[in-house]
Amino acid sequence: MEDCRICPRDCGVNRNQGDLGFCRVPAAVILARAALHHWEELCISGERGSGTVFFSGCNMGCVYCQNHEIALGVYGKKVSVKRLSEIFLELQHKGAHNINLVTPSHYVPQIREAILTSRSLGMTLPIVYNTSSYEKVETLTMLDGLVDIYLPDFKYHDEDLGLRYSRTKDYKAVALEAVKEMVRQTGEPVFDEEGMLLKGTIIRHLSLPGSLGDSKE
Repeated sequence: MEDCRICPRDCGVNRNQGDLGFCRVPAAVILARAALHHWEELCISGERGSGTVFFSGCNMGCVYCQNHEIALGVYGKKVSVKRLSEIFLELQHKGAHNINLVTPSHYVPQIREAILTSRSLGMTLPIVYNTSSYEKVETLTMLDGLVDIYLPDFKYHDEDLGLRYSRTKDYKAVALEAVKEMVRQTGEPVFDEEGMLLKGTIIRHLSLPGSLGDSKE
């Protein structure tokens, strides 16, 4: 956090002192929402819902973001890592199928600590890492053995589209390596008897108007 290079932006800011990089959030974990979520893929949300934790801030800048108030990092509540681990346990108590971390990239060290703490206190649910795929492989390796399910977007094949719509010059190259690491960690998909995903990687893609050729690529 003193020289933040957790994501490919490599801002190098001191988030411990409150300096803000591209993600617009300090070292303190800021949450916008934590609740049961019923609108992910069926094998993630199931009937009881996914225990979804929305982190404020984002290392992307997508012009079409549906959570732009959250992504801008100005909406949410600061919580300690201990409190984050308690939230995981509370969502488990509410019957969640899993713990679903939405836009977590800029908080990986804190999330790692919270997962370890919650598991030591009895949290047994699969961990879902819900991401834009604009991730460093080195950062993802910090989660090896802790994340059970990766839920990455793969947004662009054309780097010009990434620059135009998400302010990234190298999206495809970065995302390809990140997704390879996710698949390496999770391996072949594993489902339970109810069809819920216990381990694996689901790659998602949003087709943009006027960019269907890119989707086909």
